[in-house]
Amino acid sequence: MFFTLKTSEEVFKILQEFEPLGEETLPLDVSFGRILSEDILSPENLPGFSRSSMDGYAVRAKDTFGATESLPALFEVTGEVVMGQVPNLAVGSGQAIKISTGGMLPKDADGVVMVEYCSTLDDHSIEVSRAISPQENVIQHDDDFKKGSSVLEQGNMLRPQDLGVLAGLGLSRVAVYKKPKVAIISTGDEVVPVDKRPAPGQVRDINSYTLAAFCLRAGTEPIMMGLCVDDFEKLKGRIEDGLRDADTVWISGGSSVGTRDLTLKVFESFKDMELLVHGISISPGKPTIIARAGSCAIFGLPGHAASAMVVAEVFLAPFLSHLQGQKDFPKKSYFEIEAKLGRNIESASGREDYFRVKLKKMGSEWIAEPIFGKSGLISTLVEADGLLRVERNREGLYQDQNVKVMVFDSLERGFF
Repeated sequence: MFFTLKTSEEVFKILQEFEPLGEETLPLDVSFGRILSEDILSPENLPGFSRSSMDGYAVRAKDTFGATESLPALFEVTGEVVMGQVPNLAVGSGQAIKISTGGMLPKDADGVVMVEYCSTLDDHSIEVSRAISPQENVIQHDDDFKKGSSVLEQGNMLRPQDLGVLAGLGLSRVAVYKKPKVAIISTGDEVVPVDKRPAPGQVRDINSYTLAAFCLRAGTEPIMMGLCVDDFEKLKGRIEDGLRDADTVWISGGSSVGTRDLTLKVFESFKDMELLVHGISISPGKPTIIARAGSCAIFGLPGHAASAMVVAEVFLAPFLSHLQGQKDFPKKSYFEIEAKLGRNIESASGREDYFRVKLKKMGSEWIAEPIFGKSGLISTLVEADGLLRVERNREGLYQDQNVKVMVFDSLERGFF
C-alpha cells in the first residue's frame, strides 16, 4: 500500500537536499560540458593590449576630422605593424602606420581607418576619405575583461565559448564538480538479456539501455550492473555493490505495490536507509520509490519502459544536473518549446499527467499532437518528441490552447 503520495514540488524539494558531488580539477581540453565549482575572476586584462579590429591604417583620429571623398586627408605612411610584435614606431601628426586585424596599436594612435576608405598615392602616402572618431575600429586592452572582474560563475556549465575565454586568460586547468556515476539495475524474473530470445511470458531488457543512454546524454557515467532476478538476497547484494561503486543507484522494476514490492522490502532491510518517497502523484510513474543511504540517493523506478523514462525526464534529469552543481534546480535540465495543442486531452484531477507528444511545424507555429498508448509501450516514446505536463488542478486541455513541451533532444531535432 502506498504511503501518502508526494507531489512533484515535494519530490523536487527532497532531491534538492542532496549535496552536489565533490570537486576535481581538469585540463581545459576535457572540461567541456562540466559544471564550474568556483567563480572565475579574470587574472589579467583581456586582450591585454589595444589592437585593431580591422585591416587599415593606425592614425590620430583628430587628423581625419573633416575628411570626405571630395576633400580627403593626406597622410604620410611611416611603417607597418608586424603581427605578434610590439610596434617600434609612434604615430605623429599627419602620419599613418599600416596595420592588420589583431595587430597591436602603435603608440599615440587612437583609431584605425579601414582600408576601404584609404587610397594609395605612392609607397609613402595615402588619402583618407572618411573621418573616424577616437577608438574607432580599436579593441581596448580591457574591452573583454578587466583584471579582477567576474568571468564565469559557479554552477555554470562550460560551453565552447567559455573554454575559449579561459584559454585566452591562460587558465589551462579548471575546477569542476565531479561527474556522477549511476548504477543501473534491471529486475524481474521475466526480463532476459538482449541477445537471448525471450520465451512466452518473457521480455528483453530495455530499461538498462534507455537509462544508460539517458545518463550519457546528461553528462554522467552509467554503470550497467546487469539483470537481477526477483530474489531478496541477490537484489540486496546488487544494491550494496551499487552503493559502493556509484553516487546514485537506479533500480527498474519491483516498485509497484502487491506482489512486486520486493524493491521496497530490500530498501527497508538496510539499517541506514531512509525512505523518502513511496509514490508520486503523477501519471505515468506513480509507483516510484526514492530512498537515501548515507549521501547516496536510490531510486526504485517503474518496470514499464515509458513510465521509467518519464520519471527520468521529469525528476532524474534535474537531479543529475544538481549533483553536478548546476544552478537553478530544476529549471535548466530540459528545453521547453511553445506550441499549440493539436486536439483535446482529458486528465484526472489530483495528479500531474505527462502526455507524450509529437511536434509538427505549421507555418510559424509548432503543433503538439498527443500520442496515446499504455505505459508499457516503448513505441509511444520512439514516436514522441517530448512531454506535455497537465497540472494537478486541471481536468484536461483544449485544442489550440498554448502549451509548453519538454523537448527530449532539442539539439538533434532542430527545435532551436
